[in-house]
Formats: sequence, C-alpha cells, structure tokens
Amino acid sequence: MTETIVLGAGCFWCTEAVFKLFPGVKSVEPGYAGGHKSNPTYEEVCSGTTGHAEVLKVEYDPKVISLEKILEIFFAMHDPTSMNRQGSDEGEQYRSAIFYTHDADKGRIDSYIEGIKEEYKKPIVTEIRKLSVFYPAESKHKDYFKRNPLQPYCMLVISPKVRKIKKEFGL
Repeated sequence: MTETIVLGAGCFWCTEAVFKLFPGVKSVEPGYAGGHKSNPTYEEVCSGTTGHAEVLKVEYDPKVISLEKILEIFFAMHDPTSMNRQGSDEGEQYRSAIFYTHDADKGRIDSYIEGIKEEYKKPIVTEIRKLSVFYPAESKHKDYFKRNPLQPYCMLVISPKVRKIKKEFGL
C-alpha cells in the first residue's frame, strides 16, 4: 500500500533529486498543481499566469517512511518562510506548498508545522490544501538532475542541496 503527497519546494528538479534518496519513497513525478489552467506546459507555468506551482508527487510506503519524516525532509530542503521564492528562483510557481490527498493528513500536517514553527525567525508561509488535480510535467523534467549533472543549475543549486540533505539525514 502506498500513500501520496504532492510537495512544492521551489524547483521540482531539486525536490525530485532529494526525495529519490530515501528508502520507502516508491515513486516521484514532477508536475504542476494548485492553479487554474488545465494541462499547463512548463513555459506557461514559468510565465506566472497559470497559478500552478512546480511540484513533486511523492508516492511512499508509510510502513517504511512516515508522513512526518516526509515533512521533515520537505522542511529541511527549502525555506518555508520565503513567499514565492527559493534562492534565485522567483515567482508563484516556486512557492512552498503541500497538497494532501487524504483529509486525515491535514491535521497531521498542521500539527507538524505547529511543532516546528518556533525554529524559524519568520512565519512559515507554506500553502496547505487538498490536491484537486495534478498535471505531470513534460518527460524532459523527469530525472533531470540524474541526466544533467554537469548542467550549471544542477552543479550550483541541486548538488549542494543533495549533499546537505545526505549529510543531515545520514545518507
């Protein structure tokens, strides 16, 4: 049995590279959620006119990795206090967001955030809402970091993030 959560933590290439590291994560898929345009393209999402965030659909085995551990990783890998921005990536498509698929998860997410909010100097601005629809990203975005390790963005942004998470979680 697997559970699903959809996470927006800035660039979905980064989010995918991080979550692929963890046992219990069965599959990851970059895509778009939270907006109003049906079947958006990457270019449309980047234009800021669709309302969508770049997200990662994470399917996981709750017997191996808990929702709380998923949230711990999520909050460790990005700045949840930065509105519509992660590093030099700016725009609502890079917002911090959690789209849950089960109503029971909402309370668990709220409790988790309540427990960590004092660790931050600024308020957590992560959007939390039930997933209405997930649109898969174009195939060129799948395994982007793995396929393009020498691309400058991968070297300067994703590699340091992956190293940080590996160190922090003992991987």
